[in-house]
Amino acid sequence: MSLRPNLVVLVSAGGTVAAVSLLTLPWPAAIASSVLGVLMIAGADVDAKAFLLPNAVTYAAIASGVVAAAALDPLDGWHAVMGATARGAATALALALTKWSYARLRMREGLGFGDVKLAAAVGVWLPTATIPLCFGLAAGAALVAVLLARFRGEEVHAFTRVPFGAFLCPALWLVFFAGVLLP
Repeated sequence: MSLRPNLVVLVSAGGTVAAVSLLTLPWPAAIASSVLGVLMIAGADVDAKAFLLPNAVTYAAIASGVVAAAALDPLDGWHAVMGATARGAATALALALTKWSYARLRMREGLGFGDVKLAAAVGVWLPTATIPLCFGLAAGAALVAVLLARFRGEEVHAFTRVPFGAFLCPALWLVFFAGVLLP
């Protein structure tokens, strides 16, 4: 299975995200939103196909989030970077504990380390107050997708795999974009 995103999806959806960002946000936030959007499209596309989030996407999202934190708060960039880093570590730790607890209780994996790394990106990019909104939006979208699959007649059971990153990626971009657009 290829860990490369579909180029047509990446270019068309990435172009749309960039256009929306550039038309609605001030330029530093528009650039940040565009970069995050393209990374999240790539991550969602690959995870939906392969049930894996590429390290290139998760690490780039973390690194670009740290850079964006400094760029979007030029008066106190160092403080913004330290806050983003702390939120990223705390969010990754929370999801790692969830991953570990689930595996211990159910005796099988429920989340992958790609999801944990993506959680770090969520923490780096989003203010603390919106992190639960991001995870709630992703979980709600995943639930709707599973329910729609069930209504279409697909077999859904306790062992059905759901690519959570495919839902968390767009949720991250949407919550970031809305947070900048509607402060």
